[in-house]
Amino acid sequence: MHREQARKCLLTEAQAIESLVSRLNGDFDNAVDLILACRGRVVVTGIGKSGLIGRKVSATLASTGTPSFFLHPSEGLHGDVGMVTGEDIILAFSNSGETAEVLGLLPALKRIGATIIAFCGRSDGTLVRNADLFLDVAVEREACPLGLTPTASTTAALAMGDALAVALLSARKFSAADFAGFHPGGTLGQKLLTVDDYMHKGEDNPTIPTGKTVRDALFVITAKGFGATAVISAEGTLLGLITDGDIRRGFSKGNEFLELPVEEFMTRTPKTIGPTELAATALHRMETNQPRPITVLPVVDSERRSIGMLHLTDLLRRGMV
Repeated sequence: MHREQARKCLLTEAQAIESLVSRLNGDFDNAVDLILACRGRVVVTGIGKSGLIGRKVSATLASTGTPSFFLHPSEGLHGDVGMVTGEDIILAFSNSGETAEVLGLLPALKRIGATIIAFCGRSDGTLVRNADLFLDVAVEREACPLGLTPTASTTAALAMGDALAVALLSARKFSAADFAGFHPGGTLGQKLLTVDDYMHKGEDNPTIPTGKTVRDALFVITAKGFGATAVISAEGTLLGLITDGDIRRGFSKGNEFLELPVEEFMTRTPKTIGPTELAATALHRMETNQPRPITVLPVVDSERRSIGMLHLTDLLRRGMV
């Protein structure tokens, strides 16, 4: 019985979303174009369940490259409408198109000169008549058996808001790296950062030129603290890698190896990675290396010049897993 009611609810809401497809029209295209050209922000407003949907849409826009904030209509009527400028675009959510608090904002918004896009379930409501564009989010019925609780209608409004946000991020060519930049504190954002965001570069990049001894390499490894040093040519090209593990194993054969030139002792074909690859790719490469995992990856550019060093602890410390 319970599952049957749930099934009916889900099917009703799915049908509500599907019905939106045929109602995508020129107003949707114009909405995207207006927001892309907007020199202000997208201000989202609504109250009750519509307001909660509006908050989510505003958050999605802001996190995908469209500056946005939510304006509570009641607070707007008591001074917060002063945050709106004539260069802003308003997304007004009201299923009926007659929500008193939202309609109460209209005179001020009109006076300011902001563009109004109505997310509404009725084409003949007051809100739509006073809007510049209308996105039709009407549903045949609510999923609630009483036909009263906002369910299918809020789902449809949310889906249309997501569709708008996705169209905008696609038009902006918003990338995974851009997404990570807007989510620096989240696990997902961390995983979308690139090797360049984590690697040690410049003076912090442990390198040693050819012609130096293994003893010299040991000093560099100790000073830099990464457990390894890249061996480079005079032009900066990566030639090999020496790790503290290599040196510990060398001591088992006596101390004479410390005076060897680094190019005779180094690993000549170490695993490497480029600066624009995802940090998650680097982590995978370290953990799946055979015959055993590795803790460092030299970072090289397109001409195989040594430009940085990536250490496993940098990835773990910043939440890659």
